[in-house]
Amino acid sequence: MEVDCKYLVIGDMADVWLLKFGVNADNKLVDIVDVPSGKSDLVCPYCGVKLVAKKGQVKEHHFAHVEESCRSVTVKREFPSLPLYDNFNIELSGKALQLLKTLWKSCGANSWSIPSSSELKPLIKAKLLQKNPYLNPPGYEFTQLGMIPCGVLPLMEFNQIQEPLILKKLSNLKRKVELAKVVKSLDLKERTVDLWLYRTQLRRILEHRLYYLEVKADNQILYKIGITKRTIEERMLEIRRDLRCYYQAVELKVLGAWEYRGNVELYFKHRYQPFNYRLGSLTEYYKFGTEVSAVLNDLEQMHLKCLSQVESDILMEDDKLAPARTENHCL
Repeated sequence: MEVDCKYLVIGDMADVWLLKFGVNADNKLVDIVDVPSGKSDLVCPYCGVKLVAKKGQVKEHHFAHVEESCRSVTVKREFPSLPLYDNFNIELSGKALQLLKTLWKSCGANSWSIPSSSELKPLIKAKLLQKNPYLNPPGYEFTQLGMIPCGVLPLMEFNQIQEPLILKKLSNLKRKVELAKVVKSLDLKERTVDLWLYRTQLRRILEHRLYYLEVKADNQILYKIGITKRTIEERMLEIRRDLRCYYQAVELKVLGAWEYRGNVELYFKHRYQPFNYRLGSLTEYYKFGTEVSAVLNDLEQMHLKCLSQVESDILMEDDKLAPARTENHCL
């Protein structure tokens, strides 16, 4: 199934999109997750103005300009983020999203036909539902894309949907940069920064391996999902240390690890959110009952990730697209 990127939400479309990266003194992009809250030495990749890290409890963590945000942020069409990476509610209003989830419970989960209705129009337009004349009675059914907001699409099929979208958007961004060069467009720098930001995000998910652990903590069994760039053994040392704040005896067992699958962690959390078991600030633990085997099978069904040439190039080479760092000293 081919999905048009224009139907994918890349942020809160009702608000200014949130800047997640700043540029350091070495002209490298730094993710908001890697800096403490407050003033920083980072600058905006679009305008060079100093940034402050906003990491509160309500709004999503992001960078803000020390004074007025630049035009590239305030009037930009959309942030160049990875499709279906950290936002799984396809471009739907709250009402349409609730309708989609209700339809899954009442019809989709039972493979029943969905009767035609004017309420379905936004779901059909976004390619979340499709007509199936062979159903009895004839009506609409869920597409794979439509299963994602409901968290019911298996991980293997999620990858099959997301990966082509990621590469298609990368190609579109490259084409916009080349076109801006040809016509000597004034927005060449903005287009170049868009591509730089996108490649950086793609590199980050490819650099990380996904891991899945069984955790025996005192008298209970938990499961943990996570990603790491280091060895699993190094990561497990940290996990043991964290868990000893809550338990006396901790045993860890690796149930699986998948290279280049940093894209899967957040969808896993979305898919299995009802089973999430919070330990203070630790949010990557789960309590599964009879679903234990099904969850592991869901993970094990994912194909071994084989990098495309484009992905290999992004992993292997330094990003030559980074424009020279500029700082606005007028503020």
